[in-house]
Amino acid sequence: MKGGTIQISWHDGKPVLTLDFHPISGLLATAGADYDIKLWLINSGQAEKKVPSVSYQSSLTYHGCAVNTIRFSPSGELLASGADGGELIIWKLHPSETNQSWKVHKSLSFHRKDVLDLQWSPDDAYLISGSVDNSCIIWDVNKGSVHQILDAHCHYVQGVAWDPLAKYVASLSSDRTCRIYVNKPQTKSKGVEKMNYVCQHVITKADQQRGDETKTIKTHLFHDETLPSFFRRLSWSPDGSFLLIPAGSFKVSPTSEAVNATYVFSRKDISSRPALQLPGASKPVVVVRFCPVAFKLRGSNSEEGFFKLPYRLIFAIATLNSVYIYDTECVAPIAVLAGLHYAAITDITWSPNASYLALSSQDGYCTLVEFEDKELGESVSISVGKKPVDGEEEKHDLEKADELMTETTPDESKKQAELEQNEANKQPLPSKITTDGEEKEHVMQKTDDEVMTERRHEEENQPLQSKVNTLVSNKPARKRITPMAIDP
Repeated sequence: MKGGTIQISWHDGKPVLTLDFHPISGLLATAGADYDIKLWLINSGQAEKKVPSVSYQSSLTYHGCAVNTIRFSPSGELLASGADGGELIIWKLHPSETNQSWKVHKSLSFHRKDVLDLQWSPDDAYLISGSVDNSCIIWDVNKGSVHQILDAHCHYVQGVAWDPLAKYVASLSSDRTCRIYVNKPQTKSKGVEKMNYVCQHVITKADQQRGDETKTIKTHLFHDETLPSFFRRLSWSPDGSFLLIPAGSFKVSPTSEAVNATYVFSRKDISSRPALQLPGASKPVVVVRFCPVAFKLRGSNSEEGFFKLPYRLIFAIATLNSVYIYDTECVAPIAVLAGLHYAAITDITWSPNASYLALSSQDGYCTLVEFEDKELGESVSISVGKKPVDGEEEKHDLEKADELMTETTPDESKKQAELEQNEANKQPLPSKITTDGEEKEHVMQKTDDEVMTERRHEEENQPLQSKVNTLVSNKPARKRITPMAIDP
């Protein structure tokens, strides 16, 4: 694995707020505060053992405000972009013999304020958007009209996600709730069913044991509106087994300090209690995203993992200034990337073949991480495993809660906080990579086999450079971020 911040003018030095890979061609689309959407071709750096680079392809110019979110449709034929002021545009791909161009297809108007996140339905026919006007809207893309308005939130809707099996949609708001909607179709006069989503669960609080007493108290699961980010982007796993929710704030005990966390909800039990929580160091988690590719089980860590799947899924969790990469077969993250940017991370995305992970930041730069061939494993079709079906006994299930319990030590948060210290110091600090539970530090070693981190002074208008390598070790873990179950 190698990666680093690409030192180019992505959007005229203005914040890059969102990015997404095209699901077919692998082109990278970025957008931000300069109002434009830009397309980039990724150039591999493997042959020369260098950080990957990008080549500018074209710009999509139409928006008159900052673009907060862009997402390609699953087919790759459409691109949706949401911006300040409620602007929401659908772009359509027009291929030709010489090149491919994107043109404005539809303008969807109804949101009164900024659109912060959006997600396509699996069949390209619908789109869900979340806005500062406290509402989610499900759009009929073919008609270019509002299909349904979900307006139960009482504060900004900062993240939305569409179940790949098309049964649920989810929304996450700064009102400290995550709402799960289930599709209950309505039958029209001609016998045609109309898609209709109804709120089934409101995830907001969990029972917390009060010391040695038998009484329990309700504690909030999520950060309030003071979270220093406009985004809380949540994500379903590609097989629909799990929902990953960021912006968590969990207390181990009523008197302890809150721990920033990501919650894992099993599809089988999408209720008010998360099945698992992943600590997120000293900064809040703002974006989570699953890799679209599934991989064969390695077998070596299958007894340690919390997930029972016939394949491995990989996902990335981004805090304001670091990224944790997990797979479903390991307890600890397989890699931790820190000290990459001097401002908040805004979005992350995986390439369709899992070769690249890209992240954007408000400092005006993007980081690319390239994985070597089969470094993450051998890819498999998700169809080899049994897709979860509601009401059935699933193989895609978390282990029992009593098997999940992990003791938390007082020093755990301090160890995690070390990853975040690069922002506060002007002196060169190491970039930290965690692999198979072991954390290694490498400081300014000018070789291809080790991690390089170069610091510049605050007044220089250049981003931090980092190269990242995966290190393999059979030694037992000494420092790691330990997932922890929540008491039922």
